[in-house]
Amino acid sequence: MSTLEIKDLHVSVETKEGRKQILKGATLTVNSGETHAIMGPNGSGKSTLAYTLAGHPKYEVDSGQALLDGQDLLKMTPDERAKAGLFLAMQYPVEVPGVSMTNFLRTAKTEVDGKAPAIRQWTKDLNDAMKRLRMDPKFARRSVNEGFSGGEKKRAEVLQLELLKPKFAVLDETDSGLDVDALRIVSEGVNRAKENTGMGVLMVTHYTRILKYIKPDIVHVFADGRFVKTGGPELADTLEETGYDQYLPEGADSESALA
Repeated sequence: MSTLEIKDLHVSVETKEGRKQILKGATLTVNSGETHAIMGPNGSGKSTLAYTLAGHPKYEVDSGQALLDGQDLLKMTPDERAKAGLFLAMQYPVEVPGVSMTNFLRTAKTEVDGKAPAIRQWTKDLNDAMKRLRMDPKFARRSVNEGFSGGEKKRAEVLQLELLKPKFAVLDETDSGLDVDALRIVSEGVNRAKENTGMGVLMVTHYTRILKYIKPDIVHVFADGRFVKTGGPELADTLEETGYDQYLPEGADSESALA
């Protein structure tokens, strides 16, 4: 069993108004095979947590720890974190002109595994995964995400997830911009990857619709830079009915949190 531990994590970012602390003592433990949903208002720090774990240089860790099987992720470069078993599905996947999907994926697989996959088996695995995600085989020859629709970009993220087989997947609003059919296909891909690898899933979302397809074991409310409440799947239904105002700092509301 693998474990991802976040301990009293404080993170800041430089803004036009100066340095601003976003994470204010986030603490969480995720084990292999668990699916955790993180819900909360915009501006609360959910995406900051995701990108800090992945090693985005914009976010500066003030204090705290992030450990994967006891290894200090915060001392690793982003590629080292990926090799250790951490995967981030981005809310807004970037385009990489001039680099084909197939070359990108095989290079990533080689780096993560420490050896290049056999060509014949790799071709079969790639084609099978694309077929399951209902992706046109021509996409393998196109540049990474270039000209892809929002739904196609999200399928490409899950394609990476299925092929790289991480220990933990952090999904940053994977449901945003997806229609019903794309949401179901992407969710099935995440569930399939989890079933095949036993990975842990940390899923950031605003809405309960994706939770109908990717069933969480634990639901967390994240507000003002920290986890403020934890419960079972029923907590998501309660949040949809009541909103987040009760978890915000005094004097704030869910509309002002959007700033």
